[in-house]
Amino acid sequence: MAKRTRSTKKRVVKVSHQGKAFIKASFNNIIVSLTNEEGQVISWSSSGKMGFRGSKKNTPYAAQLAAEDCSKVAYDLGLRKVKVYVKGPGAGRESAMRTIHSSGIEVTEIIDVTPMPHNGCRPPKRRRV
Repeated sequence: MAKRTRSTKKRVVKVSHQGKAFIKASFNNIIVSLTNEEGQVISWSSSGKMGFRGSKKNTPYAAQLAAEDCSKVAYDLGLRKVKVYVKGPGAGRESAMRTIHSSGIEVTEIIDVTPMPHNGCRPPKRRRV
């Protein structure tokens, strides 16, 4: 009996010269995604994908390498201008933006979309170390 495998069609993403960059910098990791205007991901990278483990993942250097890896792929596909959306309190926010700009992709706008609670959930109890 032969197993039947279903072939999935890979989605073709249209790359224009303008797009969006999403940088999610949490306390544990940094994820950089470059998308087209519709929000379809062209390329992505993270500090974990770049080989960093543990506390080294949330460093500006890890963010720099992740942004460099991501923007190189997108630049080769034709992306030239991005609006940057930054989310989270992590350490590598600025260094990721600088790296995207220095790789040849022009940063036109920087927007902070960090979610802020209007006194929503009760915070976790204080850490005792």
